[in-house]
Amino acid sequence: MRPKVNGYMNGYLEKARASMGEPLMDPSAQKSAMQDTSWADGLRGIAALFVVSSHIVLCFARRLVLPCCGNVEGVPMLWQRPIFRLLAQGHSWVAMFLVLSGFVNALKPLKLARSGQVENALTNLALASFRRTFRLMLPAAAATVASWVICQLGMYELSRNGDAYWLYTYTPVMSYSWGTALEDLVKGLRATWTIWEINPYDQPQWALIYLLEGSMFVFCALLMVVNLAPAWRMGMLAFFALWSLDWSVKYRDPLVGFTIFPGIILAEVSLTTLPERLSRLSPVLAPPLVFLGLFLMSQPTELQRSAAWSSYILELGNKIFPPQIDMARGWGSLGCMVLLVGVIISPHARRLLSRKPLLWLGKVSFPIYLLHGTFMRSMLAWFTFAGQTPQPFEIPAGNEGDTVSVHRYPQPGNFRILVSITLSMGAMLVAAHYWAKNVEPVFGKITKYAEDMMFGRGDGGGRQGNSGRPMLPVRKEQGRD
Repeated sequence: MRPKVNGYMNGYLEKARASMGEPLMDPSAQKSAMQDTSWADGLRGIAALFVVSSHIVLCFARRLVLPCCGNVEGVPMLWQRPIFRLLAQGHSWVAMFLVLSGFVNALKPLKLARSGQVENALTNLALASFRRTFRLMLPAAAATVASWVICQLGMYELSRNGDAYWLYTYTPVMSYSWGTALEDLVKGLRATWTIWEINPYDQPQWALIYLLEGSMFVFCALLMVVNLAPAWRMGMLAFFALWSLDWSVKYRDPLVGFTIFPGIILAEVSLTTLPERLSRLSPVLAPPLVFLGLFLMSQPTELQRSAAWSSYILELGNKIFPPQIDMARGWGSLGCMVLLVGVIISPHARRLLSRKPLLWLGKVSFPIYLLHGTFMRSMLAWFTFAGQTPQPFEIPAGNEGDTVSVHRYPQPGNFRILVSITLSMGAMLVAAHYWAKNVEPVFGKITKYAEDMMFGRGDGGGRQGNSGRPMLPVRKEQGRD
């Protein structure tokens, strides 16, 4: 009976692949795809581009942030509808960064733990956490200094006075003197790593402290569960994820634990035989999972009741999420997890996300995230507003109904805006490439130097530690036999 059932199943899967235009994959290629994890880099690159697009939307098409409505009363525009509106969903793509951070950072330690090398897993985890701190802080500081210099030279003034919401909201003012400018630089560098503060010279850096916090969550969580059996390990991580929702309400973070811990669970699942077994069903299972994930990631941050679909998701969220949870972030995070499940079980999705262009995007994703704000406030603003005559704009004042008049450079036509975006973002991608090629290796050397010095490997510019003479003198015990 079983061979007959298997025959029916194989025939059904072949028909499903044919109906979707999906070519059959060679068994060896499929096995290779299911063992490859470089797809995570490709997905991270896509997430970086969508974060940039969300900021561009906030500059020139803020109405797309709302789920409804466009030019016709009660009828949403195409780019306001689910999935299409992901261009404006920056918060969902930041959640993707966090889930992927948990997945990638946990992958190697979990591999070692599953092979019985628990001590090596802990050593690797400690080193990765140490390096992560430097590899986040050093590039962020360099990007802040670069933006600070541009600001103090007056090259952000068009951005600050242009009629583009994200630009005039997050463009800093020139300091009154170079002495004040140095003080402002120190405040900006500190703000990146201070809870609930915004670095005025690079607003997107608000997320970096939560990425660093997430890497610490990975270290602490695996330190507690690395010796457990895989099933119990995943159970404890699921408990941490649910428990963390309470932390996020009180701490007001972007659901760091709720994204990081499931990322670790997905890493654990990817190391089992389950994805390979489900890969036979991936033509049937993966598309609905990916579609559902993207749909949930589309939940807007504002006026969620203005469209039927977002209102329904909001009501459902009120039933399943704890009170006071940010529903847009909650559904966005859950959507990222569902999307990753669809990718993990699908060799075709893995292979698609491992294409060379996407791998290149993944390689430059962090430079894109760090540099896009600077390029938007400089080149994008220059190309968009240069030559425009300032016009008065009425903006809301303190009291309800009150307005105040300000002069700003008006937005030009759509064609010029499109050309400006193309040129400035193209220049940003080139800069991100050379940043990854020439600047990141410098930070890698600094990190390696600090690692050798602090871990006592070689002189590191000072005395040796574990491998040679102790850094501090050792007390000699006297009077003992």
